[in-house]
Amino acid sequence: MAKPADVSTKRLISLAPNNWVKWVTQIPDVVAGEILNSEFQWISRESDVLIRAESKEYGEFMVLNELQLRYKSELPRRMRAYAGLAEEKYKLPTYPVLINILKTGDAEIPTRFESNLAGLQVRQDYRVINLWEVDVKIALEQPLPSLLPFVPILKGGEDESIIREALRLLQADEQLNQLETVLAFFATFVLDSSLVQEIMRWDMTVLRESPWYQEILQQGMQQGEQQGERKDRLSSIELCLEVKFGNEGLKFMSKISEISNLETLKTIQRSILTVASLQELKHILKNW
Repeated sequence: MAKPADVSTKRLISLAPNNWVKWVTQIPDVVAGEILNSEFQWISRESDVLIRAESKEYGEFMVLNELQLRYKSELPRRMRAYAGLAEEKYKLPTYPVLINILKTGDAEIPTRFESNLAGLQVRQDYRVINLWEVDVKIALEQPLPSLLPFVPILKGGEDESIIREALRLLQADEQLNQLETVLAFFATFVLDSSLVQEIMRWDMTVLRESPWYQEILQQGMQQGEQQGERKDRLSSIELCLEVKFGNEGLKFMSKISEISNLETLKTIQRSILTVASLQELKHILKNW
C-alpha cells in the first residue's frame, strides 16, 4: 500500500514560498526568507508556519500562517497568543494569516481578537483567507502549486475537467505528485467516489491513509471520544454531515438520532467521511 504523503502545512508552503507570501500578504515586492522554527516553550503546532520575509516598504518581518481544516471559535485568541510568542522569540513584527479550508457555516469569521478589562485594551488583527472564496484560476494560472491540492473546494473548482487539470499539473512535477492524496480527499467532497477512483487510478484505501482524512476523522470524533456519550457522538456526526454535505446532509439527523448504539453511531460517522453522495449515505443508513 502506498505510504501517506508528506502533506504538512510546512511542506505545502515550501513548494513556492515567495509566491505564497505574496499571495497571503498582498505585498507585491515581498521576498520570502527562511522558514523559522515554530516551536515555543508552551506551544508547538504543525498547522503553524512562520516565514521570515522582507519588503522595501515594511522592512523585515514574519508571516505567520495558520492553516485550519475548519474554523473554531478559539482561533482569534490563538492567533493573538501565537503572534505574541513569535514576536517575543524573533524580535520581529508579525503578519498573521488564518487560512480556513472547509466552510462550516454562514457566520462571518472574525478578523481580530479584542478584549477590554478595566480600561486595558488588547487587539490583534489578522488576515482571514477562506479557500471556498478563492477563485480556482489562482491555483491553475498563477505559479502557486501549494493551492493545487485544494482545487476541488476552491470557488469554481468542482468540475471534473478542472480537477483532472489539477491532477495533470501535480503528476507532471516530481515535487508535487505525492500531493495526489490531498487532491483526492477534497475531490470526494464534490465527485462520486467511483469517479475519483477512475480519475486517480488508485484504490480508495490510499485515501484513508491520507493525513487529511485522519485529521477530519479525529477532529469530528474528538468530543465523542472524550466524553463517550451518545449526545456527544450525535453532535460530532452532525458536524461531519454539515461539513461534507451542508444543509442537505443535516436532513439525515432525524433518522440518525433514533439510533442508540454507540458503536453503530461510530461506524456511521466513519461512513460519512468516505461516501461521495447523499444517495450512497442513504443506502448505508438503510442497514440500521
